[in-house]
Amino acid sequence: MIKPNFKSLLLASTLILSPLANASLEDAQLAANEGRFEEALHEFNYLADRGYAPAMYELAKMYEGGFGVQRDYRKAAELYEKAVKKVHADSMFALGVLYQEGKGVKLDKEKAISLYEMASQKNHPAAQFNLGVMYAIGEGVIQDYRTALSWYQKAAANNFTLAQFNMALMYYEGLGVPKNLEKSYIWNTIAEYNGNMDASHSRKLDERNMMPAEIEAAKEKADAIYAKIQAGLYAPDGRL
Repeated sequence: MIKPNFKSLLLASTLILSPLANASLEDAQLAANEGRFEEALHEFNYLADRGYAPAMYELAKMYEGGFGVQRDYRKAAELYEKAVKKVHADSMFALGVLYQEGKGVKLDKEKAISLYEMASQKNHPAAQFNLGVMYAIGEGVIQDYRTALSWYQKAAANNFTLAQFNMALMYYEGLGVPKNLEKSYIWNTIAEYNGNMDASHSRKLDERNMMPAEIEAAKEKADAIYAKIQAGLYAPDGRL
């Protein structure tokens, strides 16, 4: 199974305080992306001081990455924690990453899992994926492939490509589920549609052990599932 990427993601903020605050946040994000860090920091600090959780998150990312400021994981963790108290999902995930890696906070895998679970309850795909990995390898929890697969399914339904690929691997290896080459092919194909080259290679390996009619049927199922995922209509039901 591939090694998971536990680094936090630069995800779009969704909590809206007011149209003006959101517009200011977008301007600050643009400034940060263009390397105008002083301008971005000024705006993020202004909004964060007024209790705007997305700005706290963005400011924390600046400190975590050392963009325009000296890298300070402790400061980043403090800002994420403030945003978590305001029920900000991206911050739950990002703080979980810091606890998982022991950066700016004491290493605490159980705390990381708790934060990932909080974010997952808000349908955060990266948190769902990380939970899947931790259950798959037994990091901070007792190894449980079935629970891992359940989290991967949730992330895959949110079109998280790494989760789709890991699902294919679990079906191919029979980890927590009976080995199923068709399901391996289906999820490799879906991950490949999202640009995952490892999945493309694995899908070709699946084909070597499948009849042409089986490949055709599996591809039709993959296409149908992917269309539903793209439309936000796919919900895992345990059958695929």
